[in-house]
Amino acid sequence: MADKYLEVIGYTEHGLRHTDIVSKAAYNILKKLSFSESEAELAAAAGFLHDIGNMLGRSNHHKMGAILAKEVLEELGYDLRDIIRAMRAIVMHEEDEGVIPDAIAAALILADKADVHRSRVRNPAMVTEDIHDRVNYAATESELTIDADKKLIMLSLVIDTMISQVIEYFEIFLSRMIACRKAARVLNCEFQLYINDTRLA
Repeated sequence: MADKYLEVIGYTEHGLRHTDIVSKAAYNILKKLSFSESEAELAAAAGFLHDIGNMLGRSNHHKMGAILAKEVLEELGYDLRDIIRAMRAIVMHEEDEGVIPDAIAAALILADKADVHRSRVRNPAMVTEDIHDRVNYAATESELTIDADKKLIMLSLVIDTMISQVIEYFEIFLSRMIACRKAARVLNCEFQLYINDTRLA
C-alpha cells in the first residue's frame, strides 16, 4: 500500500524489492562487523519496516513509520528496549534527522542509501524529465562491500554517463553520502564511494 501511494505521486520504487534489499543489507553490515545476531536481526527488522509510513503520506513518513512499526514489532514479540531502538533507526533513516544514535540506525542508513539502481525507476520514458529517475536509471550496478579488517564500508556504483552525468548523482544524493559517512563512523569504519571505478569519497 505504501509503495502504491508513492507510485501515484511519481516516486521511485519503495516496495518489497527495496525493503528486502535494505533489510538484508542492514543485517549483513552488522554481521560482517561482528555485531551480535540479535542486533543484526533487529537491524533487518527495522530495514524491512523503514518505509511503512509512506502509506500515510510522504511527508514525515519516517516518523509515522516508526509508530506503525511499533505495533508490528510488539506483535512479533520484541521487547520494549529493542522496539525503541528500531523506532529510532526508522526515524533516523531520513538524513536530516540529527545525530545517529547507535549501530542499528547506522546500518539502516547505509543499507537504505546504497539502494541506487535502475530497477527502482517505474517509467523509464520519464528519465529525461526527472533527475531522480535519471540518476537511478543510469545506475546499472550498485554494491555495498564491508571490509571488517580494514574497517571500510564501500559503495561501488556503475553509472551510465550517456544517461546521467556523475555530477547529477551528487546534485541529488550529496546529503545521503554525508549521512553514510556519519553512519560508518558510528560503526568505527570509514565510508568510501566509488563511481565507475573511481574513488570520489
